[in-house]
Amino acid sequence: MTFKSFGAAVSTAGALALAAGPAAAAWKPAGPINLMIAFAAGGGADTQARLISTELEKTKGWKIIPQNVTGKGGGVMARKLKGQPNDGLTFGIAVTQTFTYNVLAVKNVGYAADDFTYVTTTAGTQLGLVAKSERGWKSIEDVIAAAGAGTTFKLGAMGPKLADLAYVTEQKFGIKFNTVMLRGGRAVLNAITAGDVDLGWVAGIQNKGVKAGDLVNLVSGETARLKISPDIPTLHEIGIPYDAGVKFLIVAPKGIPADARKGMADAVASVLTDKSTKAAQFVQRAFGGPSLISGAALEKLVADSIENNRKLIAATQ
Repeated sequence: MTFKSFGAAVSTAGALALAAGPAAAAWKPAGPINLMIAFAAGGGADTQARLISTELEKTKGWKIIPQNVTGKGGGVMARKLKGQPNDGLTFGIAVTQTFTYNVLAVKNVGYAADDFTYVTTTAGTQLGLVAKSERGWKSIEDVIAAAGAGTTFKLGAMGPKLADLAYVTEQKFGIKFNTVMLRGGRAVLNAITAGDVDLGWVAGIQNKGVKAGDLVNLVSGETARLKISPDIPTLHEIGIPYDAGVKFLIVAPKGIPADARKGMADAVASVLTDKSTKAAQFVQRAFGGPSLISGAALEKLVADSIENNRKLIAATQ
């Protein structure tokens, strides 16, 4: 399926979901829900998935069984999820990159973007290129200036897309990065703090250090400026037309009933917009609050992200 046909297909699915109308509000699962979590226990996806599950069990009486299905940046979960029945009893939580970058960049990935129904996002990252304040850099412009003086930088990244962004940044500004691949944002942050890398991409857990003045965001990897560092430009603003921020999202096997799709999206939204729930409080603390996108808007986000990633990958060839 082409990128254009994927966009057309998900638009049709969105229309069907909207056509469900008021009946979707009355949806409830016909049995226990299996919720596959694409990342390891204790991480952002796992924590919010379990907190949301607990709240839905308490408020709606649904039985939800969380299960960690980890590996390959969400790819292991995606391959397993696509083969499950589309009866509204199996969902997965991963990140947009699983379905928009990996399907293009990973050989024999084992699934395609249109193997799934996209239900709702829950939260977004606050991805920044981070350094210790004591290095004296205030923004990416200072790093570029240091590169002009001959400095080579060791950069921490937690995935191949961030390595691709490092490459296109090198090409545009003449910076030399020695990119070190690390397992997760916590590992990148630890490496920055220990001085094992000069700078690195971190997706929100740097906020405490930024507030304390120990760390600085040099550029935003999101489509918008970072909430905690609104004076720091985005990659787009410095002439790099890509972004690397992700959304956490709940997905289902392709063809899930429209009422189940909308019913789950509405239920998750009710939990994350209720500030009294532990799930909402965690998402506020970890990600700056919920980011709830569903229906046609979510399908467009996925299709647009696929196209943006296609261009990024082409730029690295």
